[in-house]
Amino acid sequence: MKNMEHIRHSLAHLLGASILELYPGSKITLGPAIDNGFYYDVDVNGKITDADLQKIETKMHELIKTWSTFEKKVLSKEEALEFFKDNIYKEELINAIVNKNEDITVYTSGNFSDLCRGGHIENMADIKGNSWKLDRVAGAYWRGDEKNKMLTRVYGLAFETKEELEAYIHQQEEAKKRDHREIGKKLELFTFDEEIGKGLTIWLPKGNIIKEELENWAKETEKIWGYQRVTTPIITKESLFYTSGHLPLYKESMYAPIRIEEENYYIKPMNCPFHHKVFSALPKSYKDLPLRLAEYGWCHRYEDSGSLFGLMRVRGMQMNDAHIYTTHEQAMQEFIDVIKLHEYYYKVLGIEKYEMELALRDPKKIDKYHGEEADWELAEKMTTEAMKASGVPFKIANEGAAFYGPKMDFQIYSSIGRSFTASTNQLDLYMGKRFGLEYTDKDGSKKTPYIIHRAPLGTHERFIGFLIEHFAGAFPVWLSPVQVTILPISEHQKEYAESIYKTLKENNIRVELDDSNESLGKRIRNAKMNKVPYMIVIGDKEKESNVITVETRTDKLEGITKESFLEKIQKEIKERTLN
Repeated sequence: MKNMEHIRHSLAHLLGASILELYPGSKITLGPAIDNGFYYDVDVNGKITDADLQKIETKMHELIKTWSTFEKKVLSKEEALEFFKDNIYKEELINAIVNKNEDITVYTSGNFSDLCRGGHIENMADIKGNSWKLDRVAGAYWRGDEKNKMLTRVYGLAFETKEELEAYIHQQEEAKKRDHREIGKKLELFTFDEEIGKGLTIWLPKGNIIKEELENWAKETEKIWGYQRVTTPIITKESLFYTSGHLPLYKESMYAPIRIEEENYYIKPMNCPFHHKVFSALPKSYKDLPLRLAEYGWCHRYEDSGSLFGLMRVRGMQMNDAHIYTTHEQAMQEFIDVIKLHEYYYKVLGIEKYEMELALRDPKKIDKYHGEEADWELAEKMTTEAMKASGVPFKIANEGAAFYGPKMDFQIYSSIGRSFTASTNQLDLYMGKRFGLEYTDKDGSKKTPYIIHRAPLGTHERFIGFLIEHFAGAFPVWLSPVQVTILPISEHQKEYAESIYKTLKENNIRVELDDSNESLGKRIRNAKMNKVPYMIVIGDKEKESNVITVETRTDKLEGITKESFLEKIQKEIKERTLN
């Protein structure tokens, strides 16, 4: 994969060179390799749109024939500033390199030279011409800061073979069809409103049904698994977050404080500190542990407006949150049980591929983490052993840990293979000490509980966004906002259709009766476009025989009784089958 990274980075150089030739006077900035290819951010002299990609790609194919290898040269600060004297972005990068006491290196291939740390393919001739292509144009702020100038970002795709490239493009085309923002709009599930605020979801009636069905399922499941539910405030004095250590470390991700009675209050970005206060509210002994406290609590986090993305990245969220307080002896099994709870949810939802990632401390930024070294080492050891014991595939990343402990995330894959970070499972040996949490052990001594942070279904917003794309809006019956649509062919069957509607409604089936003046064909198409799992078509034959004809998403059931259909759909809802 390292070689693939070098290919992608080399192609980024080629892209930058081609843009400079086609758009003289442009200023190139940064052009890294990314997971599926590469990009270059450019301050363009003129304008680049998607319509220009073929022209740039043609220039890249032309230039690559004149390139061979990359020659490295180390420059002094003065030499580098002179070399890039017409590029203010490179000047900023050069000064940053000098401040880090790193070498300033320039790599040249063909007639193009760029400021670069390295990581290129040895021979450009080894890059297959049919295994890469330019993908799209987007906007990007310089250094990701919305206060800076908006640049033009040109994306490219690159893979080892033509077949891999084509497979990826096909997946992306499928992903566009399943875009949760478009489907959510068509199915009337959710909306956003500028007057309310960016990133603040408004759940429409149909979307709210999905949200509540998921929440009810989680509450029902967690009750069986031994969780107790709590409710905590959405706002708190800032001292709570100083105790937890989130202030000042997490301040940039929190909404600005509200001044009340000469004190600062914050809207909560997470539930953890509140649950610790629930634990400390009453005396605890070892007999009370494990204590599993759950809450679908509202949290709000300030996300940069440029990073907001439909339901996937929002500022207001309801999280399937819980904290488990355990003894040392219980912690390992509780952690494994949380992994098994994840697996249970995924199985019911038809999520077949998933893996875990354990985020450890970044050894280069060790000062950003709090807590005792012994606790960190023990938490890392116990988490790793629990993950191994679970049997679920996992990988380790030496960065991304929370400031108070290692963090394990679940990566789930949709039905078309797109991956999403779904939820967290985290063993915490730090916060119990920060909050002075104690329980009385068997020998009468006071001990600090271990804490497990977990959220198997993540937030309503992100998880439903995933499910919309996973099911392409065609939810299983138990999640479908409308489960049945009744379609009488004409006025002659209206009374019979209404009796069926009444029976289903009385049995808590989410049913609609469409007796509008539109043609039957159009009404069927409307029901299919709305992804309704069952359509009951009523004609004279059905009325006279006191039966119904049911069309599903895949087949047709003719001449069945309403009683047998009711039994069938109730069973599917109760068992949460996937259809």
